[in-house]
Amino acid sequence: MPAQQKKIIFCIAGVLSFACALGTAAAIGTQLWVKGTILCKTGALLVNATGQELEKFIGKIQYGLFYGERVRQCGLGGRPFQFSFFPDLLKIIPASIHVSVILFCTVLIVFALVGAGFFMFNAFGSPYETLHGPVGLYLWSFIACSCGCLIMILFSSEVKIHHLSEKIANFREGSFTFKTHSEHFANSFWIILVCSLVHFLNALLIRFAGFEFPFSKSKDSGTITGAADLMY
Repeated sequence: MPAQQKKIIFCIAGVLSFACALGTAAAIGTQLWVKGTILCKTGALLVNATGQELEKFIGKIQYGLFYGERVRQCGLGGRPFQFSFFPDLLKIIPASIHVSVILFCTVLIVFALVGAGFFMFNAFGSPYETLHGPVGLYLWSFIACSCGCLIMILFSSEVKIHHLSEKIANFREGSFTFKTHSEHFANSFWIILVCSLVHFLNALLIRFAGFEFPFSKSKDSGTITGAADLMY
């Protein structure tokens, strides 16, 4: 492939990596990871609410990695409550998983920026070997993509398997019991998915630029070297 086209491809990949870093940083600071509704089970059972009456006992909840908001509704109107994961909810949530999600988000941002820098360096500079050349570009893209996948897996398990929404809804509730009525992942979660796909796309762009995958020819080169050694 001509050098000019390679520069264009590397520039596109660098811009995409930088955009992913900014998007992930913005996603971390929002409370738009999960949105849902919570049912005041105790209040609904007390009055045997059904149909439209049940709507008076359905509140709302949304949260991110650091803070969120829930609207408690038990037949007397909505009562909003702001909460923070640190330190308020630290004792009731799976803290190790939650902290791991935040750490992997940080790693994703770092390696997305590193990848963007090396893409630009390869576009406008003279690429070095190993970590500065094609192998390094594959490495940064692979690490960033892997971190994005781990973030989604860990956070999904925290929400679905450990019932994070119900734990938050029942935080500091004595006589009332809340149950998750509906929940879905919001914009910030899907930003992480898009970023993972972008880093996978970057790896394809590197291949499209004419670079082989790392170590793809290691067996052939080893065979040739061994034959040369036997000749001498």
